[in-house]
Order: sequence, then C-alpha cells, then structure tokens
Amino acid sequence: MQVAVVTFDGFNELDSFIASALINRCRKDGLEAFITTPTPVVTSMNGVEVTGQRPMEFVTEADVVLIGSGVKARDVVADDRLISRLPLDPSRQLIGAQCSGALVLARLGLLDGMPVCTDMKSRPFVEACDVTVLDAPFHAEGNIATAGGCLASQYLATWVMTRMLGEDAARDVIDYVAPVGENQETVERAVHAVHAGEVALR
Repeated sequence: MQVAVVTFDGFNELDSFIASALINRCRKDGLEAFITTPTPVVTSMNGVEVTGQRPMEFVTEADVVLIGSGVKARDVVADDRLISRLPLDPSRQLIGAQCSGALVLARLGLLDGMPVCTDMKSRPFVEACDVTVLDAPFHAEGNIATAGGCLASQYLATWVMTRMLGEDAARDVIDYVAPVGENQETVERAVHAVHAGEVALR
C-alpha cells in the first residue's frame, strides 16, 4: 500500500513531512509514504531543498494521494501542464488535501459540491472557486478528505492509517509520537477529529 505525498515547490514542511513521517511508522504493516515531486528537487517556503522520493507519475499507481500545501498553490492550479500530471481517481484511490491543497482538488473537479477544510490564508481563494469552507480541522466524504491548519496534517494521516489499516494502527502511531504525558488526549483528539469530520456527512 503506497502513499504519494505530492509536494510542490514552495511547500510547507509541516504539511508534507508530518503526514509522511506518521504514515511511514506503518511500514511494517505494508503502508508506506513517499514524497512525490514534479521536479527532482523542490524548495520549501523556508528554503529547505528536498529531493523527491518519487516522480509525479507515481500518483497513478499510488493507493493514496495526499496533496500538500505551499505558498505557490495558486501558481500550481494555474499551470495546466502541471495539473495534467495529476490524473487522480477517487473510485480507486484515497485522496486528501492539506490546506491550500484544496485548491488543487477544486481545479481537478474532484469536489462536486463537497465542502472543504483549509487554512485561513487560503480560504478566500478556495471560496472564490465556489467551494464552501468549513470552520473545522478535518472533513471527509467517501474517498476524499481535506484538512485545515498545518498541525491538522496529523488528522489527515490518522484518516489514511485508519482507512488502510484500521483505527488501532492509527492509535498506535499517534500514541508513539504524542508529547509525553499527553498520550491519551492526543490520541483521542486525532481519532475524534477524523470521526467528527466523517460523521458531519451523515
């Protein structure tokens, strides 16, 4: 089971790395994430250069695709050639977006009236796409999910781990990375956020 964490130039380190690092704690169970980039090297919003682990074409074979955010998200959605390299299929893939990644889902036509979560800076641009933005950290409908706020990337990862391996696997990972002395509340917060985001649909 493979996860493509799509990471564009100008990316937010928290969004790509938190999700990737959490999911990769499930390698022993067969779930593995890869930083997936449109060019061999991308530079973060803070100047950190990262070599991609997989090329963009990897998204077609991945079981899960997470679209990271960044300061150049509007440039990404304006680039027809780049967008054409993301032939995603929610009928067979789990697809998630972090913060401004919601703009990419909108540009790909994957939302179909679904409300999304995003960060405060991206909100007006997402709403300009005629998409409703929720005041919530996580929302999922079927195989598509969005998360808003950098640290909500843990909720996106929790959703992926729960859907692919079950809630117990997700709980184990969040428990391991939780601040010492705050394990139970951290686990319950993550699991609750995912459940609440999915229940909102019903």
